[in-house]
Amino acid sequence: MTETAAVSGTRGTGARRGRPPQTPEQADEVRARIVAATASVFTEFGSRGLNVARIIERAGISRPTFYRYFPNAPAPLDVVLTLSNEGLVGGIRSALDRSSQPVELGIGMIDAYLNWARGHGPMLQPVFAELHDPGSPVSSYREEAFDDIRALVSAKFRALGRELPSPLDMDTALQVCEFVVYRLSMAAAPGGQPDPAAVAAARLTMIRSVLVTLGRREDVEFALTVPEIFPPAAS
Repeated sequence: MTETAAVSGTRGTGARRGRPPQTPEQADEVRARIVAATASVFTEFGSRGLNVARIIERAGISRPTFYRYFPNAPAPLDVVLTLSNEGLVGGIRSALDRSSQPVELGIGMIDAYLNWARGHGPMLQPVFAELHDPGSPVSSYREEAFDDIRALVSAKFRALGRELPSPLDMDTALQVCEFVVYRLSMAAAPGGQPDPAAVAAARLTMIRSVLVTLGRREDVEFALTVPEIFPPAAS
């Protein structure tokens, strides 16, 4: 389930409040409904506005039912953020596994990052709003994802026999991707998706930045032969 699906599927379920699940499947459905409702509340109010009362109202369950599954409101948010991290890291891992050509690898990583962002829908704005807030759980999950991505990229560089990027270069590439997607999310209408033309332009910005930061001269020379990565010289 994507975060977008989680947000859209939380109202009007018609569930009977407080009724204990009778089967493992029903238990899984109730737990998933709580997680989806938590994503919806987080999208609207952020982590500081997250509480059990809002979650159970959105999920259509009773307070005792909630506490059968989670001890507090942050616990289902941990599930939401874990799924988010798994989506990002898993997408980048798949992109790195698909090719050994450095420029293709960079493009694949950028597309994986954009696909991850697109899957969040309106939840992306509060995620990015809290990335650098030490009091938000989003901040620690961001660092975990970055650690995993650093390890994946370093392992791929070793497999290709390339010198590892410096920590500064690696973090610069990650920060550029994060900043560009943040700009896209902030420019989108509330509850909507960014303009496709803006996404296409942002994608090129990310590709060029990562290529120059983490690539070699021969990578840039190869990229010059790929249409649209770099604009042609003015006539």
